[in-house]
Amino acid sequence: MSKDSPFDAAAPVLVPMPAERPYTYAVPSGMRVVPGSIVRVPLGPRQVAGIVWDGGADAVDARKLRPIEEVFDCPPIAGPMRRFVDWVAHYTLSAPGMVARMLLRAPEAFDPEPWTEGIVRTDALPDRMTAARARVLEAADGGLAWTRTGLAHAAGVSSTVIDGLKAQGVFETVMIPPRPVVAAPDPAYAQPQLAPDQQVAADMLRAGVAADGFGVTLLDGVTGSGKTEVYFEAVAEALEKGRQVLILLPEIALTHAFLERFQDRFGAKPGEWHSDLAPRMREKVWRQVAEGTVRVVAGARSALFLPFRELGLIVVDEEHDPAYKQEDRVFYNARDMAVVRGHLGGFPVVLSSATPSVESRVNATRGRYRHAVLSGRFAEAALPDLKAVDMRRAPPAKGSFLSPLLTEQIGATLEKGEQSLLFLNRRGYAPLTLCRVCGHRFGCPVCSAWLVEHRFRGQLVCHHCGHAEKRPEACPECGTFDHLAACGPGVERIAEEVVATFPEARTIVLSSDIVGGVRRLRLELEAIAKGDADIVIGTQLVAKGHNFPNMTLVGVVDADLGLANGDPRAAERTFQLLSQVTGRAGRTGKKSHGLLQTYQPDHPVMQAIVSGNAESFYAREIAERERAGLPPFGRLAGVIVSAATRAEAEGHARALRRAAPEAADIFVLGPAEAPLALVAGRHRFRLLVQGERRSDMQAFVRAMLANGPKQRGSVRVQVDIDPQSFL
Repeated sequence: MSKDSPFDAAAPVLVPMPAERPYTYAVPSGMRVVPGSIVRVPLGPRQVAGIVWDGGADAVDARKLRPIEEVFDCPPIAGPMRRFVDWVAHYTLSAPGMVARMLLRAPEAFDPEPWTEGIVRTDALPDRMTAARARVLEAADGGLAWTRTGLAHAAGVSSTVIDGLKAQGVFETVMIPPRPVVAAPDPAYAQPQLAPDQQVAADMLRAGVAADGFGVTLLDGVTGSGKTEVYFEAVAEALEKGRQVLILLPEIALTHAFLERFQDRFGAKPGEWHSDLAPRMREKVWRQVAEGTVRVVAGARSALFLPFRELGLIVVDEEHDPAYKQEDRVFYNARDMAVVRGHLGGFPVVLSSATPSVESRVNATRGRYRHAVLSGRFAEAALPDLKAVDMRRAPPAKGSFLSPLLTEQIGATLEKGEQSLLFLNRRGYAPLTLCRVCGHRFGCPVCSAWLVEHRFRGQLVCHHCGHAEKRPEACPECGTFDHLAACGPGVERIAEEVVATFPEARTIVLSSDIVGGVRRLRLELEAIAKGDADIVIGTQLVAKGHNFPNMTLVGVVDADLGLANGDPRAAERTFQLLSQVTGRAGRTGKKSHGLLQTYQPDHPVMQAIVSGNAESFYAREIAERERAGLPPFGRLAGVIVSAATRAEAEGHARALRRAAPEAADIFVLGPAEAPLALVAGRHRFRLLVQGERRSDMQAFVRAMLANGPKQRGSVRVQVDIDPQSFL
């Protein structure tokens, strides 16, 4: 810096925008910043929050630098978290600034929460005692600080009584710090009685935490085996060591029941982090995680980017769940990134599932992960008796979708006063509506997808872009009235059939688009758990970790649904989903049944589920993956090119293909029109890059993008390393 410069130094600052590297800013005299400091800096005409980053600042003339405007009074982002941001950006081929943006999502939390004015009892006594004053003094006894209105409410008096006592010196003013959003959990609050195999697994997890180093354990237990109680022991060990804990959950709908189980074990709820949290609460949680006040967080995948001060354990519940994959802006899999976070921070990670991903099973088999197995249900409850219903031999009646065998079993379950669950992974009433006269099909005007009828709402809806329109009375193509036909079933149509067959039964439909949102969904789940429903009809939401004590029958309406596509993970996903949903039955020990309606009863997936032989399924699936060089034995990357016109998208995709470097261990498939070729008015083409397990996929794709044409006009290119979806 020049002698007359008002700045002492320059600092690199990572700002939350698609910046490939930090920008350099001047540090004003007297301002102290360190790597990790959260600062306010000018960016064009705006002021944005950024993070002082590692490494030296660029050599730039001080007179050309804009100064850092403010250093927020906030704990700096720790070194392991900064390394994590860089690692995620490099691995996913994302701009580091966009990864940092996920870390800076609560800007109001960068300044400390204000303290509240309160009062505390002194040794003075009032000049005279009244019944109201006596109640106040009794409530205030113990030396705790109170707010004026809080003490008045607790004592059942007006605020003027408090003011009078304060004027006489009975109370003095103090400042009260912000209240914690949750109380501190107590690891010794309610220590459980574990079954022998649970105790063995719990001891393994506790030992991993006590070792104070990185390691991954796969907790692999059948549905209802008590995996949550087992990994709670790892949580307890981490808390005893004075470390913070992150528990990742795949769905917001699971959170409420999980919070209650956590409170039963630790005497307090964990902090929550998910999209349904009120903005003010998000800010409080973010701040108190950074300060170390919140010791345990239960949250969705984005909780991985909270600024933990003393993180010492991550648990990924239902680690196989596709919901952990984010496919927007920064494409990442929270399960895999949790393992990376543990490695960079030097602490253990627990992956828990009844149906582990093939990748995790292979890592456990080859010794990369420790493997804790729970082979039986808790309290020796029996798994449901499973049977495939061959729909070719026992077809439903005309206009129906439930086999007579399944209908008969529902009736028998109702007679016993027990609950039935019908599972169909299709929202709405029908996936397609057409005109019987002219054959017109209702499609989305901006997507290559059919509109799904939602009869409860009277709408036709696109499940990809959100387009919705009122269901018409007449065909818009030929004008014929009363000839629109709903083709195929959704959960609403199954509910219609169930109500017609069992009119006296209490029926509930569960779906992610339920009217009333997450709050209504939680209330419905609670009602089912309490036995306030006889028949539940639901999508994949009902397959995820719920405990319904009186559920003894599960019927899968269309077990073949997930197999009808070219996704290389189709068999694995179907096996996981059907295993999870049939596992909702019989969790409290009652004899239970599962019926899978299928046109492919001899398919290996159906055979594995019905026989209960998960090992044979995994062995076969792993062998096929290895033979094809698919993950985890090979690597994949998806490159999605979209544009306003088909010609633009295809042209750019072909140019990228030509720009791919020569490599002996990596090749490019495509471009091909994506299965969903048009989404929200944008035409889409896909390239699939496949390589060997040790291939440098990132370097290859980075070179292809650098050698290819620049993104101009409406063209956008998205890179998905380790894709989970092939739409």
